[in-house]
Amino acid sequence: MTTRATHTADVIVIGGGTGGYGTALRAAALGLDVVLVERDKVGGTCLHRGCIPSKAMLHAAELVDGIAEARERWGVKATLDSVDWAALVATRDDIVARNHKGVEAHLAHAGVRVVRGTARLTGPRTVRVESVRTDSAPGTADRRTLRAHAQDARPHTDLESGVHDFSARRGIVLATGSRPRTLLGLEPDGQHIVTSDDALFAPGLPASVLVLGGGAIGVEYASFHRSMGAEVTLVEAADRIVPLEDADVSRHLTRGLRKRGIDVHAGARLLDTEVLDNGVRARVRTARGETRTVEAERLLVAVGRVPVTEGLGLAAAGLTTDERGFVVPADWNRLETAVPGIHVVGDLLPPPSLGLAHASFAEGLLVAETLAGLPPAPVDYAAVPRVTYSSPQTASVGLSETEARARGREVEVDTMPLTAVAKGMVHGRGGMVKVVAEAGAGQVLGVHLVGPNVSEMIAESQLIVGWDAEPSDVARHVHAHPTLSEAVGEVFLTLAGRGLHQQ
Repeated sequence: MTTRATHTADVIVIGGGTGGYGTALRAAALGLDVVLVERDKVGGTCLHRGCIPSKAMLHAAELVDGIAEARERWGVKATLDSVDWAALVATRDDIVARNHKGVEAHLAHAGVRVVRGTARLTGPRTVRVESVRTDSAPGTADRRTLRAHAQDARPHTDLESGVHDFSARRGIVLATGSRPRTLLGLEPDGQHIVTSDDALFAPGLPASVLVLGGGAIGVEYASFHRSMGAEVTLVEAADRIVPLEDADVSRHLTRGLRKRGIDVHAGARLLDTEVLDNGVRARVRTARGETRTVEAERLLVAVGRVPVTEGLGLAAAGLTTDERGFVVPADWNRLETAVPGIHVVGDLLPPPSLGLAHASFAEGLLVAETLAGLPPAPVDYAAVPRVTYSSPQTASVGLSETEARARGREVEVDTMPLTAVAKGMVHGRGGMVKVVAEAGAGQVLGVHLVGPNVSEMIAESQLIVGWDAEPSDVARHVHAHPTLSEAVGEVFLTLAGRGLHQQ
């Protein structure tokens, strides 16, 4: 049995992840009538399978590492009895559940109507939503008709076909996100071969892990499992891990991970893999041309993510994807596609968008304000921070030294180890601050950090880069002593010709 219902709205958002619900909340706050279509749970990958649960687990990993540091470095004779996996998971899930309820409450309070179901574009102005009711008539198909308010003409709806028409000034927002990229011959089974979406939900803690992919996701999972006592091998095909970051960031991070006992192989590739009864056996060709055999209880495939557009009906709306599967905007200032009135946010966007939750929020704000008739303020992707929450952490904003030089900029660079300041010695975990600025006291182009807590330290540098500040602008401000951020201040003092501890 199929039932039909009709709804009207100014904005239809397809996808309830960070970009989607961010768009919906801002659009509703601006007085627009918004419907958000989500086939699973609002919050998307970030809340339920990515950012939030993984950072909860990484916090637990920090606590475990702290016990070892207390005993080995500070003479605090603490020992780790065991890790209660069930209790750890329960805490993680409680954090996720409370965040989920919070998002639902925000949407309800804002007046956003959430429709549970799968949306499909059936034309340049039409969407069909199919869902399965779970209330009084389980299993009953429910077809929703969503129609945008027209400002200059009477809206028309064909109730029989279950489609809605949009006025030219109202919008559809595509925010369907991404999924983990998989490799031929490495089909995830949720136990021995896992992706980043299910790695934290696989049963128990493995004694050994092979991580394929040395980007932020792979490094974070390698770091977590090492903290939990696993033997970890990290394999990256590029010539260095976190290859999108500054080369010095990669170098310091590699040093920090190896110091913790993680076997890091950059410039390496996986030759073949065999699934065993109790794990996997893989052959890896190293950068030196050697072939190594690695056995592990679990193989984590972390080789990137791909946009989710299957079943979205892009062709019916006159849209296409590029060769990588991204939906490319015709107007980056409005994040509007080649079809007027259809906008895109989040992981569907190609670079320079970053595929990061906080960038998706910014994109959602931009699209919502555009739809409300406000002048667009384009997202400044160069000023969006990038963070890897491993131990040690990395945090960067702006251009790397290589990128700046490749763009023809004459640059001046200064680097300072965190252990050159007292608080860095207290932490005793190494790390560094690196600033890339235009030569001749020009503007700051990039700031790159490695070390403890740098995910919290990057906010200052985000403003420095975003506001086109020069080293002298920063040098006149006093940084607290003793802090890790003092090292940031010292580097800017040096670049401004006022160095204290650097000559």
